[in-house]
Amino acid sequence: MIRHQVIQWLEDNLPQPRVAHILRVEQTAAQLAETHQLNVETAAQAGLLHDLAKYFPPQRLLAMARTEGLVITAVDEANPRLLHADVSAIVARDQFQVEQPEILAAVANHTLGQPGMSPLSCVVFLADSLEPGRGNSPELETIREVARQDLHQAIWMTCDRSLNQLLKTQKSIHPRMVLTRNWALALAKVQKSDNPSKQPISA
Repeated sequence: MIRHQVIQWLEDNLPQPRVAHILRVEQTAAQLAETHQLNVETAAQAGLLHDLAKYFPPQRLLAMARTEGLVITAVDEANPRLLHADVSAIVARDQFQVEQPEILAAVANHTLGQPGMSPLSCVVFLADSLEPGRGNSPELETIREVARQDLHQAIWMTCDRSLNQLLKTQKSIHPRMVLTRNWALALAKVQKSDNPSKQPISA
């Protein structure tokens, strides 16, 4: 993958504010990866690729997902834009010849997550929600602090934040996000019990 080619493609296919968001996610993912002793270059690449299909029309998202054999839920059918993460991984593979399974999984998992996802996927999932352009509310600042210490606690807190917003606005909730939240919550609790001195940070 050649970074400047990806950026050129993004600038040709996405509005500038979205490109700016993607570049912030790239940087935030790299910073989180460094904090957690992960491969910084790999995290940055996944961050740069995460929203390739963000502005694909709904029918194109559905068609590509069906061709790929992806599981499409009733929630996806009602809101195909939820498929943009999975389809972005397809575009990364086909358009930019990205073959590393961990990068493709991190791109596919950045919106809804996935139980059992890798630390790289956790980093990109969090970078998308916590990059500086998302604001600086006390809640977000707390989750950013948590993310530097415990990826799984930060994930369930991020999921809870998203789920609360969906409930308030009476929008459908994708079952995958619930599964991701429960997985991250359980893992954070296990890690706490294994290390009692590590107290969770509350919002």
